[in-house]
Amino acid sequence: MDNWIKLPGCQYITSTKCSFSSANLKVYQEIKLRVRAEKGNSTSPWYEVDPFIPFLKAQIGPPEVHLEAEDKAIVITISSPGTEDSVMWAMDKSKFIYSLVFWKNSSGVEKRIEPVYSRDKIYKLSPETTYCLKVKARLRLQRKVGLYSPVYCINTTVENKLPPPENVEVDVENQNYVLKWDYSYENTTFQVQWLQAYFKKFFWNRSNKWKQIPECKNTKTTQCIFPRDIFPKGIYFLRVQASNGNNTSLWSEEKKFDTDKLAVVLPPVINVKSINSSLHIYLSGPKESENTSVNQYYPTIYEIVFWENTSTAESKMLESKTDFTLPNLQPLTVYCVKARALVEFEKWNKSSVFSDTVCEKTKQGNTSIIWIIIGICVTFFSSPFVIYAVKSLLKCIKYVFFPSCTPPSSIDEYLSENPLKNLLLFTSEEQTERCFIIENTSTIDAEEETPQIDEDHKKYNSQTSRDSGNYSNEDENSEDKTSEQLLL
Repeated sequence: MDNWIKLPGCQYITSTKCSFSSANLKVYQEIKLRVRAEKGNSTSPWYEVDPFIPFLKAQIGPPEVHLEAEDKAIVITISSPGTEDSVMWAMDKSKFIYSLVFWKNSSGVEKRIEPVYSRDKIYKLSPETTYCLKVKARLRLQRKVGLYSPVYCINTTVENKLPPPENVEVDVENQNYVLKWDYSYENTTFQVQWLQAYFKKFFWNRSNKWKQIPECKNTKTTQCIFPRDIFPKGIYFLRVQASNGNNTSLWSEEKKFDTDKLAVVLPPVINVKSINSSLHIYLSGPKESENTSVNQYYPTIYEIVFWENTSTAESKMLESKTDFTLPNLQPLTVYCVKARALVEFEKWNKSSVFSDTVCEKTKQGNTSIIWIIIGICVTFFSSPFVIYAVKSLLKCIKYVFFPSCTPPSSIDEYLSENPLKNLLLFTSEEQTERCFIIENTSTIDAEEETPQIDEDHKKYNSQTSRDSGNYSNEDENSEDKTSEQLLL
């Protein structure tokens, strides 16, 4: 606390206010001040000021302004606030943002322009007219706003014989920039210069920083075409000047352009491969434009449009990858695909035109393979049952049509005359059966004694046979013989 240093510029002053600046002052560190009054040999006690950081307390002062008049413009040169040896804004001179207010001296209607570079122009003014303006500076990050400069006034000059070109515009065609402007005079030639926007932030004279575009030197048309590779990625200014013999116009209004904003988003190249009932899509950039496409500098997504070749109903999808699949399509169907690139940036959005349409036919798919596998499984598990059924059927056929045994001789004797081939099969003729009446011995004895009864019995049997179907009417000897055999 005893190491107090006298503050230059604030010693033995008679007012209650002083301004100070010191090369040794550390503006970003906290300092303390103390003040006392002196009169003759008498001094007051010290009064200590609250500690503070000079940079945070400092007020941005008014900048210095220098004006140059043209016929329809005013050239402004702005010096940053503070003195040349000041340490307060030494690290922030390139960070100042300037704004100005100008007006016709005769009207007083103010117009505001922001931002303004340290060397800039006010365009579209009237010749031989007095204009006034004032400028202030601010630091955006520190949220500090400075004081306005004093008001400066200047008269524009007499209108030049050869006016400058107007309405300068920049466009892109393929791999070239096209610069166009308006000019009504004939028999004139033009030249174009460009400047990096970086140099606009500095105070010094930038006349030697402007560069000529060779393709636009001494051009006789109101446009010129130059390759895009002249300008790497960045922000630039262009200006045009007209010449007619010994007369030369002033430079046109400087046209600012951003290469990113003018960059054309190129459509992707599509390769399609059919995989079963799906289409595999491969996207790539045009080979002739790979080094100049804006797609390489910013995130790109792709809009895919596909449809059946026989239909107009389109399906859309967004994809961030360049290698993906369109699944679940109809097998053996021709599909057509096209795509375009979409680039989204915080300041602008761009999209390319659609690519060429590519058509491809899907394949059969996995459905047939699945059915084949199912068929094999069914065949494998059902084969035992099929084999068993076939064997049973063969056994039945063999038993019916090719029997292995014959009936007993006592039965086969009576079936041999007209055998029944198959009882299970129907025939066109009605099968007849042989029926026999077997009589016991008592009946035979009775027959011998009473032939009359036998005759009646035969009549009865004959009648009974007719009633019940076709019966055999064998003679009595056959009946007796059969009866005897059966009785034995």
